[in-house]
Amino acid sequence: MYRAAASRLRSLKGYAGTFGTTRFATSSAVAEKQSSGGLFSFLAGGRSGTLPSLDIPFAGVTLPPPLPDYVEPSKTKITTLPNGVKIASETTLNPAASIGLYLDCGSIYETPESFGASHLLERMAFKSTTNRSHLSVVREVEAIGGNIGASASREQMGYTADAIKTYLPQMVELLVDSVRNPAFLDWEVIEELQKLKADLGELSNNPQGLLLEAIHSAGYSGALANPLLAPEAALNRLDGTILKEFVAENYTAPRMVLAASGVEHEEFLSIAEPLLSDLPSTHRFEEPRSVYVGGDYRRQADIGNTHIALAFEVPGGWRKEKEAVLVTVLQMLMGGGGSFSAGGPGKGMHSRLYLNVLNEYQQIQSFSAFNSIFNQTGLFGIYASTGPDFASKAVDIAAGELISIATPGQVSEVQLKRAKESTKSAVLMNLESRMIVSEDIGRQILTYGKRLPVEHFLKAVDEITLKDITTISQKIISSPLTMASYGDVLNVPSYESVSSKFHAK
Repeated sequence: MYRAAASRLRSLKGYAGTFGTTRFATSSAVAEKQSSGGLFSFLAGGRSGTLPSLDIPFAGVTLPPPLPDYVEPSKTKITTLPNGVKIASETTLNPAASIGLYLDCGSIYETPESFGASHLLERMAFKSTTNRSHLSVVREVEAIGGNIGASASREQMGYTADAIKTYLPQMVELLVDSVRNPAFLDWEVIEELQKLKADLGELSNNPQGLLLEAIHSAGYSGALANPLLAPEAALNRLDGTILKEFVAENYTAPRMVLAASGVEHEEFLSIAEPLLSDLPSTHRFEEPRSVYVGGDYRRQADIGNTHIALAFEVPGGWRKEKEAVLVTVLQMLMGGGGSFSAGGPGKGMHSRLYLNVLNEYQQIQSFSAFNSIFNQTGLFGIYASTGPDFASKAVDIAAGELISIATPGQVSEVQLKRAKESTKSAVLMNLESRMIVSEDIGRQILTYGKRLPVEHFLKAVDEITLKDITTISQKIISSPLTMASYGDVLNVPSYESVSSKFHAK
């Protein structure tokens, strides 16, 4: 639900008012009467002479009508082509447009032979196609002042373009060509594989990202255990042939959504339909099966600190809207962050993990709640970073906070109301970005087959009660524990001892 939002208007009235005043003040009238006390006498409290009223308009000048107090928001329009491709859009008053091609495809669809394909495809986006070279792609994007990008996740792929809406035909054609007709030239594939090797070498500098990968491989059996980041063993096997086979098998019409923010739907459809209507209409594969089992991951490394993550399953995932909304608010309620913050409103320093942990224990450098939600399941937990001597205590604190949130009476109405308002604020501010709106349209249609209005989400947040928070928290920590640690892990408690804390709650 609002997958792209869980991440920003200027008033026109002041400007319009100043404009109106200038238009009504006539130069001839001002010249006719001067202030009796001198030009600057009003600064010293002197009285000015009689001047004509400022509501005398210029003869023959007609002011434009005022802006309406309310403009009805645009509705998302969706057209499904005969082959199954969905084309969706939403108009805005913005002169620019953002479009994205989103696919039900990611690392969950990989096999041991194609592990890392999604990660490499992300890096190969907008390289040479069968119709244009990579240099041509770069020059065309620069010529229209546009931006392009790509992202890969476990369940979805996204290719995006952003430019002034005048260039909509060029953006759509370039985007579709890059997705449908990649050339996968050998030298380009080899170059990106070398960059992936360098990225993997730097992964130790991102312990939080490493642990997020680890809890998926430890917590799931099946497709969600597949690595999102290309494993080192796969880099010597991946090539253009594997990528072509993966794209041919997974980039099919029923699994594709072309979404846009800032365009007229009929114009968008007339441009996109000829480019996508000839895609083969193949039977849509069932999503690969994943089973949450829980587990433990430990990796000793000489990096000084100890990084720990405790996680549990989120039942239902995005397909169970109420649970997904509850977990989103729950994460905002628990909050947390780094031990240093500039403070101020919106920094999350009112959240439970800041008040109960970061403000109390100077030994902890980072302590925050996180979630990772998918179509049918998800993960929710706490990430902590501390010195090795405090690692055991940090695990106890994390377990205590998760148990506390599941205990009736431990969360106040004031805390819940603040979390609900913060959640709504974050979503609404994110949806001010047309790029996020475009992404939200595409990903929601892939997940639900439609785009739910933001009012639906706000209503669901408003209806959350303290009992709902307790119930979902109890359900979460009743699932098997997944624990991951990295760094100096010698003092991290055993998986069995930590798991027993939740079973004895």
